[in-house]
Amino acid sequence: MIFREPSRKRPVQLGRFPLEVLPTDLHILKQEHERARLAAPPSRETSQSELSVAAQQYFDLFMEYREGKVAPAKAPVPDDMERRSIDIKGSLYFLNAAHAGICLIPENAWLQGREDTEHTHAIVFALEIPRQAERGNLARDWLLNSRDMIANTRSAGIAANIANYCGELGYSATAHIGSVSDVDIERLAVLSGICCRAEGDRVVSPFLGDNVVLAVVTTSYACAVDTPLATTQNCDRGFKYWLGINGAESGRERNRRGARATHLGSYPMEQVRRVERPTTLILDDEIPRVPHRASFFERPKFGDLGPKAKVERTRFAFKTPAAQSYMPLIGSMVPLQDNDVAPEPDPGMNDGDQNTKAVKSLAYALGADMVGVCEIPRYSWYSHHNEGKPITPYHKYAVVMLIDQGHETMEGASGDDWISGPQSMRAYMRGAEIAGILARFLCDKGYTSRPQTNVLSHVLHIPLILWAGLGELSRIGELVLNPFVGPRFKSVVVTTDLPLTVDKPIDFGLQDFCNNCHKCARECPCGAIPMGDKVVFNGYEMWKIDAERCTRYRLTNQRGAGCGRCMKTCPLNKVPNADGAVMTRVASWLGVNARWLKPLMVPVAVRLDDWLGNGRRNLLKKWWLDLEIVDGVSVHPVAGTNERDIDPTRQRSGKDKIVYYHANIMPPPDATDAVPVDRKSAAIAASLIETPAQAEARYNRGDAKPIQYIPVKCIDPVNDIAEG
Repeated sequence: MIFREPSRKRPVQLGRFPLEVLPTDLHILKQEHERARLAAPPSRETSQSELSVAAQQYFDLFMEYREGKVAPAKAPVPDDMERRSIDIKGSLYFLNAAHAGICLIPENAWLQGREDTEHTHAIVFALEIPRQAERGNLARDWLLNSRDMIANTRSAGIAANIANYCGELGYSATAHIGSVSDVDIERLAVLSGICCRAEGDRVVSPFLGDNVVLAVVTTSYACAVDTPLATTQNCDRGFKYWLGINGAESGRERNRRGARATHLGSYPMEQVRRVERPTTLILDDEIPRVPHRASFFERPKFGDLGPKAKVERTRFAFKTPAAQSYMPLIGSMVPLQDNDVAPEPDPGMNDGDQNTKAVKSLAYALGADMVGVCEIPRYSWYSHHNEGKPITPYHKYAVVMLIDQGHETMEGASGDDWISGPQSMRAYMRGAEIAGILARFLCDKGYTSRPQTNVLSHVLHIPLILWAGLGELSRIGELVLNPFVGPRFKSVVVTTDLPLTVDKPIDFGLQDFCNNCHKCARECPCGAIPMGDKVVFNGYEMWKIDAERCTRYRLTNQRGAGCGRCMKTCPLNKVPNADGAVMTRVASWLGVNARWLKPLMVPVAVRLDDWLGNGRRNLLKKWWLDLEIVDGVSVHPVAGTNERDIDPTRQRSGKDKIVYYHANIMPPPDATDAVPVDRKSAAIAASLIETPAQAEARYNRGDAKPIQYIPVKCIDPVNDIAEG
């Protein structure tokens, strides 16, 4: 236990709470089957507070997808009902459900006049209602009478995902939640073994009481079913629960989180050293504003990387039934990114400190994992929209939020197999929902705000993550590492003119760590991560990755959906909370609080990380089915599946062959036709690269900025912007 995470041997499908240790009772089946059928419930009136209205908008949107679109042919799912159940429950816990269970649907579980004879099974889950903010926090009034609506909205998204997933497998399914339901949700929660009946016939979670919302997906997809819990509500709150029964979430970890102020979140970021500027050199007035068109994940859309990459860009991360189930929701949220603004700002929201505290509490209540605030530097705004129109900066502040991609799921993966795409898409979907509700709420309070999501963003996220104090730039190149979750996150941003107080950047010694650790570079399947030293690229000090090579591999990987191999193998991909192994928690504490030890610790830590097998696949955590969508139908992967594990003996041959696409060889911002990448010119540009010391000395002398930092002009001069 000192060296291994206590949860290492706990299958994902068992969830965070040890429901499996509670007594069950088959007699409950008979009792529930004999209960009278219920009439359809009346529509519930929801709170008309700004927050409830904002959440309701997304609830209604998600429920438009409550019936999964059924694929034209059934997927080759296992005949083993238990294996099907593992996949479904794993999906629910991956989507942050608190409990998950499956049962058969008795006839009297359908509401009067709502029968669906095709659907035989109910997939039932519970989601925990977020905490109320403390007294004196503005968010306390915001969340009053709105917490249930927030949880219902999150549940609606999860239920729609599962219904769509069943549809992608070729089976019909329908989501049910609240008054938008054809079934007796509470009865099915009892039958599926996630809740039991208490006094007054209340249906409660044995671990969370009535602090949950329940949802159901009815389906024709048959899976193994669960046994009802005994009517007793008693669950072990003793020493075993405090430690974590069977590797489940421990009572001490829940107590730790519950004792923290809501604006601080789960991770002690307040303990990390704060500095005035990020720990890597940033030549603020030399950094060019770049067009969205120049992003290496946008260029393939136009054909810049050739016909194969152009085709694969339309499916590379979405070519699994799980990832595809998220796509309708992700796309449908884009039109909601621009909101009308109330004519008068709320007079009670003019204090930056109070606003920041409240916004963070609200972001955590909505489901963010970490939150920081910064002013938006000039160069973080894209210069042009994807279609070539100039972008004029329009907000002062950024609320930056991180969404964890899931440690347990990452443990079961190779990093570039069939769950890589769903990990990204699930985080992007959650981020869009959180940022969308937050921005809509702030607009209703009279402050212009806009979510900046992976689908449509006017800002680059990496510099904002740095300035908001959520991480440092890493060897992985254009990727920030956080001291508690490493690189295992996606970001989403809300830009706003609400008065806020900014966070400072952090220094947890990552530059020393990455300088001495080459594990991500060693394990990169396409050699895109450098083994060498940092350089200055377009005004940033960084370990510059070969963005073209990385993009081509992620797009054209035929044995998986995208790639997150660097995240998988990074030694900072860990669980540093109270449920982590003692050695992990000690190392995490030392890394944050004893930075002077970094030069001594890193070489030993990396060798120890390899010796412990960190970065290898833990097949006990592999809950998903390996399936690929080809021509609209889920099939066994045509080319197979990447099943890589770490190789401490692997050697990278020769010198790094990184190419540099500076601003002066990017495509014109308004180019609509293909602008093929010029790898030869990008290779020659290596001769122009400065070391950080050279760039800083030149800058301090007052010499002109390098010519390669000057962006390509637009084809149509009317679209050009003045740099400044």
